[in-house]
Amino acid sequence: MEPIEWRDGKVRFLDQTQLPAREITTETDDPLVIVEAIRTLAIRGAPLIGIAAAYAVALAAVPPVAAGKPPGTAADRVRGAMELLAGTRPTAVNLFSALGRMKETLDRCAGPAEIAPRLLETARAIHAEDAAMCAAIGRFGAGLLPADATVITHCNAGALATGGIGTALGVITTASSLGKIRRVYVGETRPLFQGARLTAWELSGSGIDVTVMTDSSAPYLMIKERVDAVIIGADRIAANGDVANKIGSYALARAAADHGIPFYVAAPTTTIDPSLPEGGAIPIEVRAAEELTFSGTGRIVPGGASVWTPAFDVTPHEYVTAIVTENGVNRPPYSFHAEDGGRPGGGGK
Repeated sequence: MEPIEWRDGKVRFLDQTQLPAREITTETDDPLVIVEAIRTLAIRGAPLIGIAAAYAVALAAVPPVAAGKPPGTAADRVRGAMELLAGTRPTAVNLFSALGRMKETLDRCAGPAEIAPRLLETARAIHAEDAAMCAAIGRFGAGLLPADATVITHCNAGALATGGIGTALGVITTASSLGKIRRVYVGETRPLFQGARLTAWELSGSGIDVTVMTDSSAPYLMIKERVDAVIIGADRIAANGDVANKIGSYALARAAADHGIPFYVAAPTTTIDPSLPEGGAIPIEVRAAEELTFSGTGRIVPGGASVWTPAFDVTPHEYVTAIVTENGVNRPPYSFHAEDGGRPGGGGK
């Protein structure tokens, strides 16, 4: 199932908060619905957030024909939508790169009649480009894995998070198609269980042997069983190779280093932010306390306790064995620059 698509002037997306129990899709011509879906994680994953934001901007350009749509010119509506979208998920750099491309397209329009079709053209290009990048990442990453590999992954970096086959899961599914995957372990990914709910759903649906474990089980697994690699995605990568990804990634990287296991990051070059010299400059989103204090409708944390809910952590580059992009395998020392495009060989410098 496609996590998002443009169909007959509307955006149709899969509500990922309902998986795996229900496969519910929403179809809308209202950009504000997309804004809220990104904010609530109905749409999630850095590349998919960028794609969804681009489609939302394209929707905003369409003349309002229904009550409740924002008034004003197409350019005004587009700028308003971009401002709202920019405030949804601060860590995922794909959001801002997609919005930047949409703004560039808007600025190049010669007149109002060009705005809607040209923005839609750009949004579709962003979607198609991500699908192609995922396929290339899968091919390069699969080459890093040995035969009969046991792999650990974290959170969800699959088709549900991208415009294609996924980044980290794209590597795994491509390697599986070559007969190289024996088993995949995935941490449940607290507090919203993206690993247990989404990655396990994707991998089991692909016929891959997947085992869900608690996030804190990984170091013990590395003692008990041969683990050939850890592969994760990313939400933002700094110029020096520091990687922001779902909370728990840093602990996984430290455990992998202690056990001599390669730690790979799979991400498109759109996730690299060369404007940030190191990971400490990456803005880290803090989620609502209720995501931790409640499980379903039941409270699991007493009311008198404080909670801390960072959505991401930063893995220092020294723990990253390689960063796989659509352009190849980057190895230390990492030095990504805007002109490099993520070429292999330490970021091209």
